[in-house]
Amino acid sequence: MITMINTKNFYNTLVSNNFDFFTGVPDSLLKEFCLCINDLSNKNHIITANEGNAVAIASGYNITTSKYGVVYMQNSGLGNIINPLLSLTDEKVYKIPMLFIIGYRGEPNIKDEPQHIKQGELTLPLLDTLGVKYLILSQDYQKQVKFCYDYIKQTNKSIALVVKKDSFSKYNKEFDSNNKNLLSREEALSTIIDNLEQNDFIVSTTGKTSREIFEIREKTNSNHSNDFLTVGSMGHTSSLAFGISLNTDKNIFCIDGDGSFIMHMGGLAVAIQNAKDNFKYILINNGCHESVGGEPTISYNLDIEKILLGFGFKKVYIVDNKKDLISAIEYQKKNSKFAIVINVNARSRKDLGRPTTTPIYNKEQFQEKIRCKNESNNI
Repeated sequence: MITMINTKNFYNTLVSNNFDFFTGVPDSLLKEFCLCINDLSNKNHIITANEGNAVAIASGYNITTSKYGVVYMQNSGLGNIINPLLSLTDEKVYKIPMLFIIGYRGEPNIKDEPQHIKQGELTLPLLDTLGVKYLILSQDYQKQVKFCYDYIKQTNKSIALVVKKDSFSKYNKEFDSNNKNLLSREEALSTIIDNLEQNDFIVSTTGKTSREIFEIREKTNSNHSNDFLTVGSMGHTSSLAFGISLNTDKNIFCIDGDGSFIMHMGGLAVAIQNAKDNFKYILINNGCHESVGGEPTISYNLDIEKILLGFGFKKVYIVDNKKDLISAIEYQKKNSKFAIVINVNARSRKDLGRPTTTPIYNKEQFQEKIRCKNESNNI
């Protein structure tokens, strides 16, 4: 049996070692830690759009306080920190150190989802390449945290604590989304699928959205070849869907989530400025990072309609019930640059499964279907 680290004691150890400012992107392996800091360190805790964003915020914090920020993330976010880590914080540039706390998804010899396997293999070698010293978080965390502080103080270099699965004990306080919407995401997805045509295609964001689409198709014995179920690459779904839409005349329905939308918002702006009429954008908004623990996003504090109109959409329809959603889909199928925002609750089934086919198989089936239709139209 794994002996877990007491989450609150770990947090208190960080604070007692002068690590008391937290910023980052939620991760399922860090869920209990995120619950703790959100509860106990609300004024010194910023959930960011992406991991590079967090590095920059922690850098600003250091400049004005001379204290060291704590940046937490899933290891998939390492790619997002490379630029600011090497061109902003590096000791050869501004010399701004910080403590990284990194969830170790895809750890070698530990079963995990396909999108995490390569990242897991490269996590430690990548930290070595980036010149970031690391420790694997253990029961000696009090000594480790003190070592991290002393290391940063003496070297002016960043250091990382890498967190394995099931390292933290349960923190007995869940996030409260204050989300009163009656419609669930799965109900919204079923409604969308039921009202699309046979030759309409879906590109869906990572996490529970794609998992639910897969199960909806399974329940109805439907073919999966019309769906590209994006795993990983959070924030890039709209760009992927846009790229697909450029070389087909079929409708491509991008089904995005609020966390993904916020993470790389500029990609959607570029897409809509260059999109053909067949690029269809649907944003499912539940106000939280539900797939990794329920941590809040800032989506309900944004005027998403104005943002999308500013990007170049001609019309934005905001819905929260099936009837209005059906009307919006029918309008969207016939009109260009029309976005749908669906406000849903933050609840999903506890028995929600995962796709039973591989990402490569999914891609090949999707590829075959969409190419077949294109070629038949060119005969």
